[in-house]
Amino acid sequence: MNYFVTGGTGFIGQNLIEEIFERKRQATVYVLVRSGSRHKLDRLKEKLGRRANRLIPITGDLTRSMLGIPAAKRRELKGKISHVYHLGAVYDLGADADTQISVNVNGTRNTVRFAEDIGARKFHLVSSIAAAGLYPGIFRENMFKEAHGLENPYFRTKHDSEAVVRQECSVPWRIYRPGIVVGHSKTGEIDKIDGPYYFFKLIQKMRKALPSWMPTLGIEGGRINIVPVDFIAQALVHISHKGGLDRQCFHLTDPSPLRVGEVLNLFAEAAHAPQMTMRVDARLFNYIPAAVKQGLRMLPPFRRISRQVMSDLGLPPDVLSYVNYPTRFDSSEATRALKGSGIEVPRLEDYAWRLWDYWERHLDPDLFIDRSLRGHVEDKVVVVTGASSGIGQATAMMMAKAGAKVMLVARGQEALDETRKMIKREGGKAWSYQCDLTDLEGCDATIDKIAADHGGVHVLINNAGRSIRRSIALSYDRFHDFERTMQLNYFGSLRLILRALPVMTAQRHGQVINISSIGVLSNAPRFSAYVASKSALDAFSRCAASEFSDSGISFTTINMPLVRTPMIAPTKIYDNLPTITPEEAADMVKQAVIYRPQRIATRLGVFAQILHAAAPKVAEIVMNSAFKMFPDSAAAKGVSEEQQSASQEQIAFASLMRGIHW
Repeated sequence: MNYFVTGGTGFIGQNLIEEIFERKRQATVYVLVRSGSRHKLDRLKEKLGRRANRLIPITGDLTRSMLGIPAAKRRELKGKISHVYHLGAVYDLGADADTQISVNVNGTRNTVRFAEDIGARKFHLVSSIAAAGLYPGIFRENMFKEAHGLENPYFRTKHDSEAVVRQECSVPWRIYRPGIVVGHSKTGEIDKIDGPYYFFKLIQKMRKALPSWMPTLGIEGGRINIVPVDFIAQALVHISHKGGLDRQCFHLTDPSPLRVGEVLNLFAEAAHAPQMTMRVDARLFNYIPAAVKQGLRMLPPFRRISRQVMSDLGLPPDVLSYVNYPTRFDSSEATRALKGSGIEVPRLEDYAWRLWDYWERHLDPDLFIDRSLRGHVEDKVVVVTGASSGIGQATAMMMAKAGAKVMLVARGQEALDETRKMIKREGGKAWSYQCDLTDLEGCDATIDKIAADHGGVHVLINNAGRSIRRSIALSYDRFHDFERTMQLNYFGSLRLILRALPVMTAQRHGQVINISSIGVLSNAPRFSAYVASKSALDAFSRCAASEFSDSGISFTTINMPLVRTPMIAPTKIYDNLPTITPEEAADMVKQAVIYRPQRIATRLGVFAQILHAAAPKVAEIVMNSAFKMFPDSAAAKGVSEEQQSASQEQIAFASLMRGIHW
């Protein structure tokens, strides 16, 4: 028995062809292939193994008359094809109307004419439940003209392609309307993100942010009809070969569909994410007057916020409009045709974990982000302040290895030259610019010279800083400590930013990365001068991010934990406490460049911030306990004796609060 399949290199098509070969051992399948889709056919042949020699490609195009297949080839096929399966279509709610009409409607008409020309015995159209539009109620298999709400081009073209078959096809035909097709129930395999998969990123974000036992707020909507692709393939092959069923339509749907909230919770369970225990019925939003909703959508800020939120969650713009999907599908005819075959829709709860696992391993959009630093900074001008030692030097080395043009900025020319030589020895590109960042005019001149020498500034990393560890009680007569710290940590960095922003604005691209401190989140005692200066820079960056959000310029604050650098060397007690290395700190800068988030912080830092917001008195007591446990340094007290090693109690406490400054 011979078959002809359009859309055979698509997801449903590949599974259909595999099922045909599984059930019809001697079958020959001719598959229509566009010249640009040969690579998909090669992958299908690889999956078929020995059976691939009975898969014969026919080059053609749905949008052309007779599918673009030459007359000689059609004569060769005449009288040989028992079944034509037409699956070729644009399955995309967001595709433009002209493309969908050309492929879905005209493509169906061209396939019908081809089937008639070669004398095919049966014609099978794989349509979609979208052909019902947004029909309010139960849509039965014998219903067609009753379809309602077909404004979306995809819905309209699926409906119109059925009309072509019903009204124009002289070959005995059958129509199949699959539900929302998801991956294989045994392997989880699917080829693209669609349907419920759009919500997987949201579920993943919830898993990362919250413990699995925490109840969360979700949304409840209409019933969503989900079916795995293996059920579709099996049902298609069985029904298409059963006698007495011509000129009928079959709903390949779940007779007991779940509501949107139930579906999302099944996938949340599969992902070990929090369950959406409290679900708001989305129908409540129907009580908001249409004029009010339309007015909100017209507001530019509302549109921008909506687009950004949907983009962050990986959701297409109109997906939420289908949460209250109003249509139920009766599948009596399909159930009757499948009776005794053992083919039925498996329960989603039995295979949801396979769908999640396959998505997370193969289709998670984060897998396709260019995680190489080189992909983001190669040949870009990266300015690193405090580049002569510690975090700055490690960051500069890392950037240079990734192909960046590194601008080294620090006070000491000799130390800068040494860093530059280290980079040069490893094949990197670096230039040194001596500058004391407390000299505000010098800051201006440095940025101006870098922009003039290299044509721009793409990344500015404000790393240079001053830290003072001294309790307030010892600082009553040391106002200059606060002035000096603010001058370098805030005003110096701010001056560089203000000078670089016009350059970045002209480029329509740029990033400012500020090395802040975990102390800003934990409100570390003895670091009031340092934390205040870093807090000022953090606050400026948050405000600036809002102003430059649409200019291609991003601001990232890194609340760095305690790093073993020359800056902490005078405090001898730190010699025995856990810290991270400058190289580990540089890795945090790397993440900032690749992902461009507003903030990077350790989990402990975030926890400290939440604790202070939720229970400020508890946070205060914890910090006061640490204040009592860790004394001022000898330098802070103005004495020569220094505690040489940390006590067991101090080490235990610092290990528990790893990375916080004490």
